[in-house]
Amino acid sequence: MEKIGKYEVVRKLGEGATSSVYLARDPFADREVAIKRVNAGTFNESGGNVMRRLFLNEASLAGKLVHPHIVEIYDAVADDDEAYLVMEYVEGGTLQRFTRPDNLLALGDVVEIAYKCVRALDFASQKGLIHRDIKPANILVKDNNDIKITDFGAAAMLLGQSTVVDGIGTPAYMSPEQHLNKPLNHQTDIYALGVVMFQLVTGRFPFQAGNIAALAHQVLNEDAPLPSEFRRDVPTGIDMVLRRAIHRDPAIRYQSWKQFGDDLAAIAAGGAPLPKQGMMETERFNLLRSLAFFRAFSDVELWEVLRAGEWVTVPKGETIMKEGTPGGFFCILATGEARVSRKLRMISLLKPGECFGEMAYLGAPGKLRTADVIAASELRMIRIPCDALERMTELTRLNFDRAFLRVLVERLTLANSKLAGV
Repeated sequence: MEKIGKYEVVRKLGEGATSSVYLARDPFADREVAIKRVNAGTFNESGGNVMRRLFLNEASLAGKLVHPHIVEIYDAVADDDEAYLVMEYVEGGTLQRFTRPDNLLALGDVVEIAYKCVRALDFASQKGLIHRDIKPANILVKDNNDIKITDFGAAAMLLGQSTVVDGIGTPAYMSPEQHLNKPLNHQTDIYALGVVMFQLVTGRFPFQAGNIAALAHQVLNEDAPLPSEFRRDVPTGIDMVLRRAIHRDPAIRYQSWKQFGDDLAAIAAGGAPLPKQGMMETERFNLLRSLAFFRAFSDVELWEVLRAGEWVTVPKGETIMKEGTPGGFFCILATGEARVSRKLRMISLLKPGECFGEMAYLGAPGKLRTADVIAASELRMIRIPCDALERMTELTRLNFDRAFLRVLVERLTLANSKLAGV
């Protein structure tokens, strides 16, 4: 096969009972894509109506779920002769390979992955969607902890609609509500993600049985064990988060994705640092989310900022910006304080959430710095090159422009107040 529609096939990536996945080239957008092509005759076989419905559900999401941790669907074709989805290509495998006891991730990386999944599934939930089939095989991973959730075929259902146990969901990850064929909400995905996290931490399922009936009995009647019973280095925080995430009673389980995410962020930020291999972005994301400067930014835009910027720790007394030098970047202070001075005269003291150096972006090209900025204490900040901001999406740039305008108005108001008081 050389082509699927307009797309030039590079090679086959995998094959299942109902579909095959190909790596292809989009000649118009000049990018690599993954194409999931339904095998011929699938819709005409036993259960074909269910497969068609799931395919059309996923196809209907093309262009709608745009999030840095959800695989984007670019295009869909559902003709009588051919049916396929064109998706973002993510190089790397799934989380499945990290569920073996001999190949477990560091605990910090598990928390990082779970936090990103929480934010992505919260985004989908706000769109009125629940995934209903969260499992390691549906979470792509690259560079240890950069993830993308895929396979939303079962998700294009209104919240509260009941499901068919034999048709949708994977039994080991199914919530008690799914086993009972009750109406579902976002808590069914919270439960499934809890099971995934338990498996990544321990290399086993919280409930194990020889058949689906015995498994369902455990899920509906027994308390899940603590991960620390199977892995000694698991801290109490992870035990408590997973005990709540996979509780059989929805009233005790996390009520919202925010609760789940906040507890994961607390684990990442508090106590002894968890061992990890990849970069811990959870704490940084949560810290930026708390700053007034970014209050209008969505999760999608905030992840873009985090990826484009450089996270910097500056010791007390070090000069960050020097008067009279060219500026090609600006900064947002995350923790600590910075002193702004001109001609050795202090102008202001910057607090967390304030920006400085923004005239390098707002002013004329090559404009020189008009003040010194020195760390008044050890501080952490995000440093963003002006050319990186120029490459960001239009909505992110618009939010920066609004934030900068708000900052300039606040500074002008403060200056006028000081003049009035003289």
